[in-house]
Amino acid sequence: QVQLVESGGGLVQAGGSLRLSCAASGRAISNYAMGWFRQAPGKEREFVSVISWSGDSTTYADSVKGRFTISRDNAKNTVYLQMNSLKPEDTAVYYCAARRDYSGSYYYTHFDYWGQGTQVTVSS
Repeated sequence: QVQLVESGGGLVQAGGSLRLSCAASGRAISNYAMGWFRQAPGKEREFVSVISWSGDSTTYADSVKGRFTISRDNAKNTVYLQMNSLKPEDTAVYYCAARRDYSGSYYYTHFDYWGQGTQVTVSS
């Protein structure tokens, strides 16, 4: 089992930045691809970004490409999401997730482990 705990959310003005962290426990995340998802009220959980176990490969949703950066520190068992140039439409609960394979569908049901989420609110 992998336990995931997100932190770093908050309230920020449009154009600002936040850095989310996802701390893992239970198992080393070095064997897992790690992803970030978000869910706004009344909407389905959507893919934001994923990083391979080594950190060599990353994928981003078109809506965040060029603004968000995913990274990981396997020694600290932690994954990060640096969010820049935030927009009001980025407002959501952000979730960290893990699964074995980097490739494949990034639909949220294809990830095995989840954190509890952290709220990000971007004001206009």
